[in-house]
Amino acid sequence: MQELREYLVFLKNYGKSRVFNFGRRFENLKDIIVAVLVAKRGRYSTHFLNSSFFLLVAAAVIGGPTIAENNPFVSSLQQEGSATSAGVVSYNPYENSLSTIISVKPRDKIEEYPVKGGDTLASIAKKFDVSVDTIKWANNLKTDVIKPGQILKIPPITGVVHKVASGDNVYSIAKKYGSDAQKIANFPFNDFADLDTFALTSGQILYVPDGVIEEEKPKYIAQRTVIQIQAGVKGASNFIWPTSGGISQYPVWYHMALDIENASAPPILAADTGTVTYAGCLNWGYGCHIIIDHANGYQSLYGHMSSLGVVLGEAVTQGQTVGRMGSTGRSTGTHLHFEVRSGGVLLNPLNFLK
Repeated sequence: MQELREYLVFLKNYGKSRVFNFGRRFENLKDIIVAVLVAKRGRYSTHFLNSSFFLLVAAAVIGGPTIAENNPFVSSLQQEGSATSAGVVSYNPYENSLSTIISVKPRDKIEEYPVKGGDTLASIAKKFDVSVDTIKWANNLKTDVIKPGQILKIPPITGVVHKVASGDNVYSIAKKYGSDAQKIANFPFNDFADLDTFALTSGQILYVPDGVIEEEKPKYIAQRTVIQIQAGVKGASNFIWPTSGGISQYPVWYHMALDIENASAPPILAADTGTVTYAGCLNWGYGCHIIIDHANGYQSLYGHMSSLGVVLGEAVTQGQTVGRMGSTGRSTGTHLHFEVRSGGVLLNPLNFLK
């Protein structure tokens, strides 16, 4: 037992000695390494920074798409809108992605133009894309004679500029100038005291698109051309006319759509086969309307209907009844507002329905 105790004491002292020796050698080695790194810190820091930069670039290239796909903010924006009980997300017809291709900024008010040498009413009218009569009516001109330095008022559209008097309404004004109340409502720069009733404020300026002022000459007599079309007739681009009635407004830059009116409120037909991507009613804008995606890059919209005959997500065939003509939303009378779209851009429907 005595020998065992002596052995254990020896083993303890030996182990302690070895640990202390190892510690001293380690500290000496560490001091040498630190001294080398301090002396070469500029060289090593450059390599470290370069390596870190390339690692960050590689991480961005490899991980960027994955991060974008799983970004909760992007996902929430893509899923914005109302959904049906079946879980189909409805389409918002008023998203900013929708646009009409316009080559120049549209004019929203009367512009004053100083007549220059060589100007004529015809050249000025062509310059501002309005009719000669529009300029004459806006400036109370009885002849075509103008002179340099004269200031002319140029309306933003072809038609009549009307100062609202007490008792005026869009219907009486439209009748006075041989136009259509819906055209007045469609012009985006006309203001109304009440958007539901299209109430006007006495003294305000109202633009009457395609309006005319009756004069003694027959060519100035107010006239309104209404072309009658028949539902179901196929157009040049395989779209069919969606309803029967008269065309009350043709496509223009601020209203790239066809308005087809019919007091009897006939059924509305799908212009082509597709899937309903929106079906709902609003108290403004298009009112009760649907949008059909034709799976070929085109979509069609049917607005102001009195009732809907299809639901969101339903597949429809060309010529199928999808609703009935009405006067809901921003509407002054029973008619169909028909649009053709592609990639969020409004196209001229007449190119598909000729």
